[in-house]
Amino acid sequence: MAAVPGTPVTGPREEPAGGVREIVLDAAGVALSALLSEPAGGAPRALVVAVHGGGMSAGYFDGQARPELSLLRLGARLGYTVLAVDRPGYGRSAAALPDGLRVAEQTVLLRAAVAGFARRHPVGAGVFLLAHSFGGKLALSAAAQATGGDGLLGVDVSGCGRRYAPGAEDEVRRGRPGDRRRHWGPLRLYPPGTFRASAGTVAPMPAREAADLVSWPGTFDRIAPRVRVPVRVTFAEHELWWRHEEDELAAVAAAFTASPRVLLARQPDAGHNISLGWAARAYHLRALAFLEECLHPAATGR
Repeated sequence: MAAVPGTPVTGPREEPAGGVREIVLDAAGVALSALLSEPAGGAPRALVVAVHGGGMSAGYFDGQARPELSLLRLGARLGYTVLAVDRPGYGRSAAALPDGLRVAEQTVLLRAAVAGFARRHPVGAGVFLLAHSFGGKLALSAAAQATGGDGLLGVDVSGCGRRYAPGAEDEVRRGRPGDRRRHWGPLRLYPPGTFRASAGTVAPMPAREAADLVSWPGTFDRIAPRVRVPVRVTFAEHELWWRHEEDELAAVAAAFTASPRVLLARQPDAGHNISLGWAARAYHLRALAFLEECLHPAATGR
């Protein structure tokens, strides 16, 4: 039986209002685990839905090595509700979906989960998707299918581009995972204790999800023109998964033909896993500043 949306899970992560707690969402009958952080008082200004990448989990957005690097905690302090969702095939749904789901299937469940949450919780001005790596693919897919009823304000994506870097493309086609450097970059970019503290956020990438990797460039070209909200795409200085030279950045921006605003950004002193590194707070503040801009009706043409 699917869990009731928004039902807290009892356990060691339960915290007072304004902290981070675990909940379970109903995604069209599939139970998805998630982490939730809400403003300490009053209604939220908006709902930030954070979507993790492949081989990670919702805990990616609550970096344990340094609390000040947590998106969940920062967003709540700035007046937002932040909901970090374990994508289908991760967390609570891993047992029910051991092979995971492809992007199109995940899109259906994510939209259902967010809609169910919004029916039971205040979401302020609307929904903002903030996603990393494979989660960026899901966020863009969800944005491409969004209707007025979704209340989508904008999308902020990091660690996800249009074309793989040459070495990464070879690894994707051979079905081999990237080496440590491709995922993390230089170790100096991360606080001491990051790898020990983040051990619980790492999870195997499900097989059906991995099968979608090779087809992403074509999928991007199909869905980008259907995104009708503001988009911001960030590439880390030491990003090794994706091409991000100037002509490629121009091609990424040009693909969002229906978006009222497209921003391309570079995050200095960061590797692929931006939200776990020293640069996390700077990146999160920039992403939330973009959300602030999306709250103005002129930004989205509302």
